[in-house]
Amino acid sequence: MRTRWAGAGLLGLLVLGAVWSPARAGDSLYGKVTEVRSGDVVTFDYGDGQYVLRLLGIKPPQDRALADQAAKLVSSLVLGKNARVRFEGRGEDGLMESRLFTDDPVLGIKEVALELVRAGLAQRQEGFDFKYGELAAAESEARTAHRGLWAAGPSR
Repeated sequence: MRTRWAGAGLLGLLVLGAVWSPARAGDSLYGKVTEVRSGDVVTFDYGDGQYVLRLLGIKPPQDRALADQAAKLVSSLVLGKNARVRFEGRGEDGLMESRLFTDDPVLGIKEVALELVRAGLAQRQEGFDFKYGELAAAESEARTAHRGLWAAGPSR
């Protein structure tokens, strides 16, 4: 009997430790995006708390009009909606660098950073890409179609 209670106590401590420990690279959480601060920064509420996240692998546009369009696109994809986040690490600014995915029955599952690059509303960070080259392909597609940052032509 004593062994059973000890095992239950140990399990309880492990569960509490998991709840109270901060997120680390590789962790994944479900929740809702409660605020879009910019085209690459959102507030993510996972029920027991919140994280301010920076989307991994992209550079938002410097042009104010394009930056506003980027924030609008992010809002349409995830604001107030269920989403999944995968933490990749902490940036120099202290924000969690993350991959953010839609979890919408109508939209399906889409990676928000990838959709921004595909729309021409963000560039991929120099020398960075996901495992299968998705960001480079999306940026090439946006350039070819002259979307967003590349609306004036490929030399921009």
